Amino acid sequence: MKLSKDWQTQMEAEMAPQLTGGQLQVLELLQAYEPMKPSELLPHLETTPAAVTTLLDRMERNGLVQRTRDANDRRIVWVSTTDVGHTERERGLRIRSDIVNRSLDRLSAHNRQLLVYLIGKVSGTRDKKALERKEDPQAM
Repeated sequence: MKLSKDWQTQMEAEMAPQLTGGQLQVLELLQAYEPMKPSELLPHLETTPAAVTTLLDRMERNGLVQRTRDANDRRIVWVSTTDVGHTERERGLRIRSDIVNRSLDRLSAHNRQLLVYLIGKVSGTRDKKALERKEDPQAM
């Protein structure tokens, strides 16, 4: 938890003032699922609708996202990333990667591989991948 908190503090400092951790998370979601309705962000961000609206307002003011009304149903609003948002997302991802790499530089290559393996085991992702390979005959 201390490591996670340290990384978060470093990220916020290095991304400021253009970007926050929450904004980077929205930009990453949009990269995967763009365009999205604001309500579709809720389960990923684990926050309230009002907080998402405030976050999107700030992001729109800073030119990171744009909101457009659906052509067929004006009640629907779509959120998409602007060119500035794409640039800032890439910058934020580089910053995060640099922070993690600086921390991992203290470990040998072997210990880094072991750490990734153990985190995968604890999170269950290793087990899921192995199970998927067993169930998919083409993967073998």
